[in-house]
This record gives sequence, C-alpha cells and structure tokens, in this order.
Amino acid sequence: MVIARSLVLFVLAAVAEIGGAWLVWQGVREQRGLLWVAAGVLALGAYGFVAAFQPEAHFGRILAAYGGVFVAGSLAWGAIFDGFRPDRFDLVGAGICLLGVAIIMYAPRPT
Repeated sequence: MVIARSLVLFVLAAVAEIGGAWLVWQGVREQRGLLWVAAGVLALGAYGFVAAFQPEAHFGRILAAYGGVFVAGSLAWGAIFDGFRPDRFDLVGAGICLLGVAIIMYAPRPT
C-alpha cells in the first residue's frame, strides 16, 4: 500500500509540475496571457505540496527519484498535448530513468 501511495503521489506531482510549466510556457511563449501563467504558477506551487506527502522521509531521495518521473512524464506530456512523438532513444532513456526511480525509492534497505 505504501508503494501504491507513493506511485500515485509521483503521478500527481508530475501532472502538477509538468502541467504548471506547460501552462507558463503557453502563457508566455504562445502568448495566451497572464491567466495561463497564473494557473501555471499555482500548479507549480501545488507540486511542492504533493511531493511533501511522499511516505519516504528523505527529501533528497524523493527529489532524485522524481527526476526520473519528470523525464518520462515530460515525454508523455509532450506526446499527449503537443503532438511530440518520442523516438526509441527517448523511450529507452525514459525506461532507464524509471528503473532508477524504482531502485532509489523501493530497493530494500536496512532499517
């Protein structure tokens, strides 16, 4: 149950951070306006709160592992919302990052 909760929190964090950055991008680069930017800033702030609810106690471990989630999530976000098509190297790299997440977060450690 702890791993399932952690995985859900990683997905929520990815949606908040990647979505927030995308909203800022849309507001600034695509000139959609300040409401898009403001929504992005709020989403980015929400990311910080979501990450704080991870069951793991070590900030560095959570953020290091989230880096791998961010890589894979960013490629997925681009494919869904911007028509980006990852190539096989993108997919292999994302898979390696997610393997790193699993090792960092869920490897058995002495207590």
